[in-house]
Amino acid sequence: MDPVEHRRSRRDRAAGRAGRRTGRHVRGGRATLVRATSRQFRSRLRASPRRGHERRRLRVRDWFRSAIVSALPIDRPGKIVCVGLNYRDHAEEQGTELPSAPLLFAKWPNALIGPGEPIVIPRLSKQVDYEAELGVVIGERVRGVSEENALDSVRGYICLNDVSARDLQFSDGQWTRGKSADTFCPVGPQLVPAAEVPDPQALGIRCVLNGEVMQDSTTANMIFTVAAIIAYASATMTLEPGDLIATGTPAGVGVFRDPPVLLKDGDEVTIEIDRLGSLANPVQEER
Repeated sequence: MDPVEHRRSRRDRAAGRAGRRTGRHVRGGRATLVRATSRQFRSRLRASPRRGHERRRLRVRDWFRSAIVSALPIDRPGKIVCVGLNYRDHAEEQGTELPSAPLLFAKWPNALIGPGEPIVIPRLSKQVDYEAELGVVIGERVRGVSEENALDSVRGYICLNDVSARDLQFSDGQWTRGKSADTFCPVGPQLVPAAEVPDPQALGIRCVLNGEVMQDSTTANMIFTVAAIIAYASATMTLEPGDLIATGTPAGVGVFRDPPVLLKDGDEVTIEIDRLGSLANPVQEER
């Protein structure tokens, strides 16, 4: 059998991306989802489903890697669980007391995009911000797991940008709408297996905007560790394979700078995490 297989996904991407289809490129048992984003790509996918190896030779505008890659059992998570105010320095820059328990909120899967895909500023918002975060992908079904055993449920780690429309977030009184706009959850560049990250609390984490470092911290500054977050969340909700946890962001977000630094058309924002690589996305206004 040809070692490189390429097959269509069983379902299209979410509404709003009509006409785009996804395929799964498989090499050595590891799957990478790719999205057809141009007429050229779609025609090649239909004409020759085994030509997935050519994707590396095409320009980025024609071929994008999907949000979730490698060992994920599904092409998109059932839920995205986020944690607010989970870095001491981030709470301090807001003048907020440190939380006594993880502050959980939801971000919907429609927000997911992959490396190189544009973050789109919606017409409704004038205050779109970046947030560098460590993403955690669950690998097995867990409910009520202890903190001591919580990391055993992790499949891998990934760079994540918790893009936020601050005006919507703050005016609503809760965060779901301001955090869940389409394209507001870039992840990538790849899912790194948990075995390759011996200590998720010892990773440098940075956000770079147009070449300037905006956030520079370490996951050691988390108030609640990855294990503590998983244990806390699983006490009330079942975590399923493929679920994604965004573990919070350090100080340096744009809205709390003086003057504020917010995303605008033409920007490029990059999330860097030690051992995980870098995730870069351009920014554009909704058209």
